[in-house]
Amino acid sequence: MSSEAKKNLPWKIAGAVALILALFVAGRLLPVGEWIEAFNGWIDGLGAWGFVIFVAVYAVVVVAMLPGSLVTIAAGIAFGVGWGFVVASLGSTLGAAGAFLIARYLLREKVEAYFEGKPKFAAVDRAVGEQGWKIVALLRLSPVVPFNLLNYFLGLTKVTFWPYLLASWIAMMPGTLLFVYLGAIGKAGLTAAADGASAGRSPVEWAFLVAGLVATVVVTVYVTRLAKRALDESAAAQG
Repeated sequence: MSSEAKKNLPWKIAGAVALILALFVAGRLLPVGEWIEAFNGWIDGLGAWGFVIFVAVYAVVVVAMLPGSLVTIAAGIAFGVGWGFVVASLGSTLGAAGAFLIARYLLREKVEAYFEGKPKFAAVDRAVGEQGWKIVALLRLSPVVPFNLLNYFLGLTKVTFWPYLLASWIAMMPGTLLFVYLGAIGKAGLTAAADGASAGRSPVEWAFLVAGLVATVVVTVYVTRLAKRALDESAAAQG
């Protein structure tokens, strides 16, 4: 469990950064700036429905066990850091709620069959049974179990719905903010690459953007390590 916890989040962050860099390079070769402008124009044209549709699409992505981090980055591109965070947070939480309820009431036997005989999930089940929402929050902060699998698995545990939902919503915020920030800063970089200029931003503004991204990464990694340590202590206490 500990080795996986150490590996998952850094790889996700590295993958997201690599994607942004790849798109930045593509922005020099392809009309990415025009695509982003068209995408943002489409979102703006929807008005308030743009938020509703984005949240609904995000929820469906989570329930379908597709990569939610890409949608979170897209939220940063479409809405910026502030509203992008709100939209992504609502969408991911709604999707987590849907998967939880599906596992608990609709497809319980199939989900149980998938997790049966997996020692890692058996240990998590015992921990959740003893400490409830606290373990849910720690699992969200520390990627011991992949996000999409965790949504379904927690539907099988003894944790009740509302504590699960509240703990999930709060604990998913650091990771959500990180990927939204990546999307927002990636959009700025892509626009600059497409325009061959600084996209109206001064060096000081770029410095603040990069510093904010670095600070967000550092805080996310630090919180993840604290959560992993707490999970390890909980597992040792049970063992």
